[in-house]
Amino acid sequence: MIRKLLRRVFGRSRSAPLEPLRIPVERHGITADQISPCARRTVSTLQQAGYRAFIVGGAVRDLLLKRVPKDFDVATDATPEQVRRLFRRSRIIGRRFRLVHVLCGTETVEVSTFRGGPADEATAEELPTDEHGRLLQDNIFGSQVEDATRRDFTANALFYDPVSQEIWDYHEGYADLRKGVLRIIGDPEKRYREDPVRMLRAVRLAAKLDLKLDPKTEAPIPRLAPLIQNVPAARVFDEMLKLLLSGHSRQCVLQLRARGLHHGLLPLLDVILEQPLGERFVMLALENTDRRIAADKPVNPAFLLAALLWHEVLATWNALQQQGEKPVPALLKAMDEVLAVQEERLAIPRRYEAMMKEIWALQPRFLQRSGQRPFRLLEHPRFRAGFDFLQLRCESGELPKELGEWWDAFQRADPQERQAMLKPGEGPRRRRRRRRKSAQTAEGASVQHGTPVKAGASL
Repeated sequence: MIRKLLRRVFGRSRSAPLEPLRIPVERHGITADQISPCARRTVSTLQQAGYRAFIVGGAVRDLLLKRVPKDFDVATDATPEQVRRLFRRSRIIGRRFRLVHVLCGTETVEVSTFRGGPADEATAEELPTDEHGRLLQDNIFGSQVEDATRRDFTANALFYDPVSQEIWDYHEGYADLRKGVLRIIGDPEKRYREDPVRMLRAVRLAAKLDLKLDPKTEAPIPRLAPLIQNVPAARVFDEMLKLLLSGHSRQCVLQLRARGLHHGLLPLLDVILEQPLGERFVMLALENTDRRIAADKPVNPAFLLAALLWHEVLATWNALQQQGEKPVPALLKAMDEVLAVQEERLAIPRRYEAMMKEIWALQPRFLQRSGQRPFRLLEHPRFRAGFDFLQLRCESGELPKELGEWWDAFQRADPQERQAMLKPGEGPRRRRRRRRKSAQTAEGASVQHGTPVKAGASL
């Protein structure tokens, strides 16, 4: 215990500077009025109480890149209990590492205590790891220097003080952003082994922020990509969702494939991307998602996941039908088989799986354009999602474009026009087994009474 205390008091990371570069507002250009009122009030309240407090992470990075931050996080040397006492409308959350949510109207500001971590040589040997070097626990409080060093990339290790309007830079993150470079803090291989998800974050942030990966940051990724398989499925899914909803999903997936990382995300995605038709379908789905996000339109993750896995469902469905399975049972079985493979690597929530299955199950019904089936399909609560999915299939060349155009016109037409648009003879034929059976019974009965009749004749 005494040795541990001495290391904590006197031990410093040799790679981290003891004093930050303090960049004035005249140089970086970020003014306090660019920070949300709630975040400004949170920082000033903490500072007035005698604590250090800063806006940190992605918000500072985005402001330097002339982007609008989606939220503002605060880091401080106050403990969660000390923060909680300063704000009436606040709550402590988290089990592994406690945070405080400070509430101001509809806005929530997340306040974290400075963390120590494996990047600090004084504490690294004390933290448990698995056989591959992945950290199993690193949630300990530390100093501001340790907190900066613990962060993954230099661009995310910037601290902004809205009171003095200075940026505190411990790892030359400001210079890296000016050069358009994303660089990991510390030894890249060691940091990736500690948390393999950092490889996914590197690809996502580089694509999203239009930055180039530093050569040393990029070099170990292809070799260490298999380490993703050791990460809990829930964490992989969370990072995958951020990647797909980044607004640059197409570029992210291409970069994942270029670095061999896609094998650890969607185990079937690497197979799909080797099929020309499957690749075209996936890329169209990603481009459509990116356009919707750029236009500030809602995006349903279940729809995108359904698109990414559709061609594996389709291939399995066709294979099962060739083995003699009926179309509908074969489709249901194909869905379950494909999702079962994904569950080994991605913890897809049940609510997403349910919608994915609904979208897939609607696809055969779009081939039925006769009788009352099209009218009933229009009333289905998932019709719009199913139709958008159908449009992607038509645009990719999987189905004739005429089919998508017909459904687009059908849903816009009035009732009389819809009736005239129906395609007689399409869809499954009606079963007539019962009728034949009753006809045969009638014929047998007539023969027994000495009056034979033809099957189907009126008695």
